[in-house]
Amino acid sequence: MNRPATEFKERIQRALDDPQIRTNFRRAMDGLMAKRAAMFPDADELEQLRDLGAAVRRNALARLPGLLEKLEANCQRNGIIVHWAESVAEANAIVLDIVRKHGGKSVIKGKSMVSEEMELNHHLEAHGIEALESDLGEYIVQLAGETPSHIIMPAIHKNTRQIAELFVEKLDGVEFTEDAEALTAIARGLLRRKFLDADVGLSGVNFAVAETGTLCLIENEGNGRLTTTAPDVHVAVTGIEKVVETLDDITPLLSLLPRSATGQGITTYVNMISGPRKQGERDGPREVHLVLLDNGRTTSYVDPELRTTLQCIRCGACMNHCPVYARIGGHAYGTVYPGPIGEILSPQLLGCDEAGALPGASTLCGACGEVCPVRIPIPKMLVRLRREAVTRDAASPVKDAGAQRSTSEALIWKAWARIHAVPGLYSLVTRTASAFKKMPVVGPLKAWSSVRTPPRVAGRTLHQRMAARGSTK
Repeated sequence: MNRPATEFKERIQRALDDPQIRTNFRRAMDGLMAKRAAMFPDADELEQLRDLGAAVRRNALARLPGLLEKLEANCQRNGIIVHWAESVAEANAIVLDIVRKHGGKSVIKGKSMVSEEMELNHHLEAHGIEALESDLGEYIVQLAGETPSHIIMPAIHKNTRQIAELFVEKLDGVEFTEDAEALTAIARGLLRRKFLDADVGLSGVNFAVAETGTLCLIENEGNGRLTTTAPDVHVAVTGIEKVVETLDDITPLLSLLPRSATGQGITTYVNMISGPRKQGERDGPREVHLVLLDNGRTTSYVDPELRTTLQCIRCGACMNHCPVYARIGGHAYGTVYPGPIGEILSPQLLGCDEAGALPGASTLCGACGEVCPVRIPIPKMLVRLRREAVTRDAASPVKDAGAQRSTSEALIWKAWARIHAVPGLYSLVTRTASAFKKMPVVGPLKAWSSVRTPPRVAGRTLHQRMAARGSTK
């Protein structure tokens, strides 16, 4: 659930004060980085594959309106019912209406970040409908009453002991064990019956193929396959940017995504859904719905630079390599999408008032841009959105541009610019600073200097030193 940006610093501090969080994330990130590196031993091949992946995504975005219409037409020809949602509220209403039309009381869910963006579980539960996560990580955070802390591995912030303690607390008759296979078996045993009893299955979409009207879902646990085939009704929710032109475009993306995300050559399951159960078939849903969500994406789309954010294939590699994310974890960001991709996506979806502080949570080391499999220029976008957050411009495509602007900070920078623009004033200030031999530490610099030694001002200015040597120039 999104939380105000005003609490961002407090959440960061709480994360930094929690040694268990830092230990869990450091261990997990180190492992993921090592696995990814092992999957790409040939640097030249990796760069060529990144070029191809980026080209596929850029081509799709360049032709997005037409491809979406083609996707809709081919999905409908295949028997998939297509819905368009401009906002989260509209998407939630569509899903609720589908469930109600079928007299549904329970929804079993595969992993879907868009459903997290919609806060769909809360919406359904508020209307008396059970929404149960079937992905193991999502199931764990749902039991804990938390939100995912990573877009690929939702419960990565918890170690095995914490999960074992959670199961003992929340599940009847479960004995404490730190055996990962045993914990997985416990969750599987509880969820298996739910797949058969659920009225509706809901999933996300990794890629939607316009050429064939096919929904591609990749996963490792088999829960996605059960979610999309066991219930009589399957609802897929996705952002409008997930479309690709042809089935051939899927190949390089499937090569990039799992290797970048979890260090796997390929996921255990690759599901291609092109319609409901046909006459004579023995399994599969009798009805398939596709909900295409905008929620601010078209606003980003019209700006050529912001549009690059929509290339994302949700692999999480930028998070795994980010030194800031590795120390504070996903919950500190307070938004559905954390880490570097969240820092550039969330301000576009939510606006600078709510998420404008996020782009500042970066060292601009460039690691996120170096590992992005589809070459999103994340560092460049971070700088752009930092500027958007403090610049009031009615023509800006970013919602609430300038919301993070500080009058005092603006005055400080104006004074700084004035001092450096007027030689006499600059000379007066530097002579004064040299006389006191101390640089004032005020405002945000106090936090900076709490862990660093502030720079010392020289006792004499350069001009004074040169004058003492007899030089007048």
